[in-house]
Amino acid sequence: MPPIFVTSSGTEIGKTYVSAMLTRELKARAIKPLVSGIEEETFAESDPAALLAAMGEEASFENAGLVSRWRFKAALSPDMAARREGRTIDFADLVDECARAAQKYDPLVIEGVGGLMVPLDGTHTVLDWMKALDAKTGLAPLLVVGAYLGTISHTLTTLAVMRAERLLPRAIVVSEKEPGPVPAEETAATIARFAGGVPVRVLPRGKTVPLADLF
Repeated sequence: MPPIFVTSSGTEIGKTYVSAMLTRELKARAIKPLVSGIEEETFAESDPAALLAAMGEEASFENAGLVSRWRFKAALSPDMAARREGRTIDFADLVDECARAAQKYDPLVIEGVGGLMVPLDGTHTVLDWMKALDAKTGLAPLLVVGAYLGTISHTLTTLAVMRAERLLPRAIVVSEKEPGPVPAEETAATIARFAGGVPVRVLPRGKTVPLADLF
């Protein structure tokens, strides 16, 4: 199958939770090539640690490179975090790295960073990353969104961009990371009315839902 690319309408919404859940369900390999806010002292609570654990690997700082090649200390967008360290992200290298992983591992889960339009360098965003990778390997996008007030507009805006770029997600997962102002099921039902047939699934806080059938 083509690599599964987990993206979102924003940050701190639940991409890693969903990516780890899907990795376990599919017995997949998982990578998050770009990650910000990484410190050795707090690595056990980091996104790479969660993905390592989902693959049955030791979730140690020494193993971080197994899932995340570009790691930055500042909890900022990749372009800003890299600039703080006097580094740059080679966009072509990033795309090639993911394409090589897709050739090596099947299934492969790739977790993006932040939302769809997060800058990676001076000219490229996560959306550009997805488009370039799709041209090389094909892509099975999964859109993870929150259950907070305002998520409906954020979700449908992100979906409209993905549809326009021919990166229609296999599904939208409404992740109830924190209790929202209305039941997540109600939010999901509203999103589904405007999603043009894209399946919408609710992920209750701390639970799991089957997603493998979508891929």
